[in-house]
Amino acid sequence: MRNVFIVSSIVILLSACSSAVKLDEVKVEDKMGTPVPQTSTDTNGANTRAVESVSTDTTGLLAAKAPAASRIIYFDYDSFAVRPEFQSQIETHAKFMNTNKATRVVVEGHTDERGGREYNLALGQKRAEAVRQSLKLLGVADSQVEAVSFGKEKPAAVGASEDVMAKNRRAELSYR
Repeated sequence: MRNVFIVSSIVILLSACSSAVKLDEVKVEDKMGTPVPQTSTDTNGANTRAVESVSTDTTGLLAAKAPAASRIIYFDYDSFAVRPEFQSQIETHAKFMNTNKATRVVVEGHTDERGGREYNLALGQKRAEAVRQSLKLLGVADSQVEAVSFGKEKPAAVGASEDVMAKNRRAELSYR
């Protein structure tokens, strides 16, 4: 009697999980609201569908399109002022972005290891914002630029010398 109850419970549970909707019959729409081609059956009886290959190597594509100018702007100790020697570099990136309106860039602010975590995050953000503001003043749309801070969390170089710390006080432009 008990086994019959267990078996019937399992049958009821499994039948409740089944669905009458066939996945082959569901219409799929892309984000533009146009129907996506349905699957068809080839001569061997296998389901096929037209699939376009998509390249996920955006870094190679962006490297080919992005300007040859350096993507790193260095800062003085405890400063978020863009140094004059990096202004032409920022102008080159601004011209590229103004010409390619679909281009997006993330400006990543970094600091050396001196200072507390919160202080360095704030300083890194100010550095990223200074570069973002420079790009904006050169005509780049706000929607094209995002400023983020990593503080001292992602050093470019490791060590305690002034040369090493100078390499960590930077903002990096990362095209997306």
